[in-house]
Amino acid sequence: MKHSTAFEQFCDDAKTRVREITVAEVKQKLDAGEQFVFIDVREDNEWDVDHAAGAQHLGRGIIERDIEKVVPDKSSEIVLYCGGGFRSALAADNLQRMGYTNVLSMAGGIKAWREAGYAME
Repeated sequence: MKHSTAFEQFCDDAKTRVREITVAEVKQKLDAGEQFVFIDVREDNEWDVDHAAGAQHLGRGIIERDIEKVVPDKSSEIVLYCGGGFRSALAADNLQRMGYTNVLSMAGGIKAWREAGYAME
């Protein structure tokens, strides 16, 4: 999907403050049984079609409102993903501003996850 220049610049700015993780690194963490919260920030209709196995859903529109109920410990490791890595970077930036200290954005999003052939639900 082609995004507007302004949107891409906005996301690029957020990415200067956010740590990214590859889909292979996320899969490795899952396979090793590492403890982290795996969150899909896409819209409800996108989640309903499919999502990465093991993920939970907190859409971009509500994550800031509801994150403390789902992840009360602000030092917990959180990996966010979206469709291609833009919205998850924006959400990660906001969570960091809310005091979360261990937030990562999955580079390439669900598109990269699918392309890697990883498990979907």
